[in-house]
Amino acid sequence: MTSASTSKGAPLPLRRWILDLSATAVLMAVALLGFWPSFAGPSFLGAALGGMLLGLAIAAVCMWRRWGILIIAGLTIAAYFLFGGALALPHTALAGFVPTIETLKSLALGAVTSWKQLLTTVAPVSAADGHLVVPFIVALVATVTTASLALRLRQVWWALIPAASALILVIALGVPDPAFPLVQGVIFAAVTAVWMSLRVWWAPQNSAVDVSEVDPTRASHMRTRRLLGGVAVLAVAGIAGAGLGAVAQPAEPRHVFRDAIVPPFNIRDYPSPLQAFRKNVRDQVDKTLFTVTGLPEGARVRLAAMDDWDGVVYNVTDGGPGTSSAFTPLRSNMAAGVEGKQASLRFDIGDYSGVWVPGTATEDLVAFDGARADELRRSGYHNSATGTTVVTAGLRKGDTYRVDAVFPKIPTDEELGDTPIVKMRLPELHNVPEELSTLAAETVTDAKTPIAQVRALETYLSKKGFFSHGLGAQAHLSRAGHGAERITTLIGGTQMVGDDEQYAVTMALMAREIGIPARVVMGYYPKKDSKTGNVFKVTGDDVHAWVEVNFAGYGWLPFDPTPPEDQVPQDQNTKPRVDPKPQVLQPPPPPQEPVDLPPTVPDDRQPEDDTPNILAIIGAILAIGGVSLLVLLILSSPFIVIGAWKASRRRARRNAERTADRISGGWDELTDRAIDYGARLAPGGTRVEEAATVSAALALPAATALADRADDQVFGPDDPSQEEVDAFWAEVDALVGGLGQEAGFWKRTKARLSLRSLTGGGRVAARLQELKDAAAARVRREPGNIDSKTTRSESETS
Repeated sequence: MTSASTSKGAPLPLRRWILDLSATAVLMAVALLGFWPSFAGPSFLGAALGGMLLGLAIAAVCMWRRWGILIIAGLTIAAYFLFGGALALPHTALAGFVPTIETLKSLALGAVTSWKQLLTTVAPVSAADGHLVVPFIVALVATVTTASLALRLRQVWWALIPAASALILVIALGVPDPAFPLVQGVIFAAVTAVWMSLRVWWAPQNSAVDVSEVDPTRASHMRTRRLLGGVAVLAVAGIAGAGLGAVAQPAEPRHVFRDAIVPPFNIRDYPSPLQAFRKNVRDQVDKTLFTVTGLPEGARVRLAAMDDWDGVVYNVTDGGPGTSSAFTPLRSNMAAGVEGKQASLRFDIGDYSGVWVPGTATEDLVAFDGARADELRRSGYHNSATGTTVVTAGLRKGDTYRVDAVFPKIPTDEELGDTPIVKMRLPELHNVPEELSTLAAETVTDAKTPIAQVRALETYLSKKGFFSHGLGAQAHLSRAGHGAERITTLIGGTQMVGDDEQYAVTMALMAREIGIPARVVMGYYPKKDSKTGNVFKVTGDDVHAWVEVNFAGYGWLPFDPTPPEDQVPQDQNTKPRVDPKPQVLQPPPPPQEPVDLPPTVPDDRQPEDDTPNILAIIGAILAIGGVSLLVLLILSSPFIVIGAWKASRRRARRNAERTADRISGGWDELTDRAIDYGARLAPGGTRVEEAATVSAALALPAATALADRADDQVFGPDDPSQEEVDAFWAEVDALVGGLGQEAGFWKRTKARLSLRSLTGGGRVAARLQELKDAAAARVRREPGNIDSKTTRSESETS
């Protein structure tokens, strides 16, 4: 048995059981609180708190029975499989708590795979998807380890290692946005400090005389001073931490494991579905692509949402998190917090094939059925920013799946009123025809509100244009495609002729040119006069493309710039207008003056400047340096407080009003430093007794002579002179300096940061006795007192 372990023959006192188990429970609860953002609420608390209580029970029973590590490990594994079904996987257990074969299998696999599933699922995750296994394992294992080490070892440091590791692990497994950083940090630090202090206070080997053996009044003073010292340090650290959290919020979110997990899927590996728009209406016009059951009236089936245009194809962004290409594995509860009409839809795939999954804008759950259910589920990914889903395995005839969806209410223009458009960052467009910018500006000149501007663009295209799929006799009027050349032909001809593919792209580009973020969506919806009822059989003739704009508080709203299908071009105006090219030798047309542009069109484009902004760089460097210094100052604040406290006490002793008190203060300074270096002084001891303890503990024989000298000068007939005070303090400083020279660096640092001398350590009783003796000496030195003549000789004799 090592010195750090408890004695087998001496059972732990009840207060030790209560302290260690309570501190472990609080520290683990604080650490597990970090799962809150990952689950978007308290749904994980049952698994986490259940695992923590099981861990405390296992550690306590094994300590009570004196069982070793093998039994502890066995009981932990047994508790994991026995209670894991009820706490982490209730949907697999019989009656919600009796483990089944599926429960045991899921728990066995979850111990290895649940970590990856949690990190590769977009947050917030759902408890119903089996993600509760992670907080249950962390709580159970970390609590067993922390409580066992705390109960079995004298040094509490060892128990803090697994507790701090659990806190760090929960943060790393979480999301970039912290849960309750200030609460977690302050409570964890405060409980740790109090726990360590009480363990040291209660340890019998840490003081020469038990506090219980001291006079109750003296013991009360000692406890009060220790308590006030600890509270002061904790208060300064807590206030400093709160101040740091208020003024030094990070500009970027913290990095967690989730940031390093890259889903093995890139939507850019597949062509844009908008490229196949004309194929739908040409080759699949009479084919049943899929059947939707339960689609509400007026709702649309969504296929893909695209926000990037390179002059040739409208596609999804090749970006990171939050963009149209950021797909993450399927999960449940994907529409958490969305309000609207809820519906459950069933999709039966016919002649449709591809990776894009027909669905709705706000999907809460996608559940596959049939023989390929597992394959489709494992290869399924969802993008909550665009409301689209893909399966890399590809849909084919015979596949079925269920979609639980939410359909938010579409507001009217009156309800929108002056609602602003959400300014968001979309990919930069390339090769946009110049005519679009001028046309967009002229179209929205009289529009005063954001919704009026969007409606102006929609109305212009739907009223001024003509509809044609470019099939049959009108094939030459409406060519397929939506590249820059096709869009230029659309708006530059005598008549605008096209279908959803061209009009949706044109409106999105026009909106982007005047600073309105917009995207193109491709999907399906029935004609207004069709009688689909509860079942909608989707054919190629039902394919559409529309534009979406994000309004604050309402989300992405649809707009249809395509003219009605009965608004066909006239035969006498079928030839496109040909603009003659200018001669080469002719001067270019004069540049358009800025004043000619409509005043209502915002121009957010900034001139490119490759010159580095020196002031911004210097400011960033100074800001980083200042924040770093502030962080270092906050972290070192408790140590600064300790050093300042000791310096203040030394200055008060050195500058006391009476020179005798300065001598007494010098001796107190020596004994305080001796206590910091490990000497244990008995409460109420005289200077001679303290000198004997210091000499024996620190090999400092000169302390005995200095104690005699201090008694002579304090209790002598005359107050000591200032020269005697200076000489005494010089000798004290020399002895203290000798202690530091003989000790190593770490021991000196530990002594300088020690709180033992600041929290009493027997100084109260000794000081009271000294004050009584000094008062008696002053009485004897009063003129006319016969004892004043014999005090010196008696002192010398003594």
